Amino acid sequence: MDKLIITPKTKIYDLLKAYPELEDTLISSASQFKKLQNPVLRKTITKITNLSQAAVIGGLNVEELVNKLRKAAGQENISSLDDTGTVFNTERPEWFMDELVTNTIDIRDMLHEGEQPVHEVLSAIKKLDKNQILKIIAPFVPAPLIDKSLSLEYKHWLHKKSEEEVLVYFKKD
Repeated sequence: MDKLIITPKTKIYDLLKAYPELEDTLISSASQFKKLQNPVLRKTITKITNLSQAAVIGGLNVEELVNKLRKAAGQENISSLDDTGTVFNTERPEWFMDELVTNTIDIRDMLHEGEQPVHEVLSAIKKLDKNQILKIIAPFVPAPLIDKSLSLEYKHWLHKKSEEEVLVYFKKD
């Protein structure tokens, strides 16, 4: 059987399925990755999060993370990756005003219960009127969710309150 080629687009679930021995390498790369030891999060988040998104969550360089995992798996380094990392807006935007927040979804409990919040959040985003903002409360940077919202051309603001609490605000463009 051919082994998985590790790239920035490799889903964490597929990586750990093909190379279970890389779990310690991945977890030791960033403190946020310790959450992968939670079996519920492991079943949900890893299926939609790729290494490029995980690097953002962990505050890591995508190329360094991918090459670290490739080396541990016996694959050659990728000398230069395409710029696949999404740039998240972390500066408070002019469009943000507290009074425009019309809905808040705390996805921490959903994730803890093993539920996938993407559909509920995207549904709420799509219901926004032009001057409404949706607030998401997450336990980490929800990179796949932000990537999806960007593909749908919504504005966002990512506000990291702490290691355990990240706020993301979405607004119709």
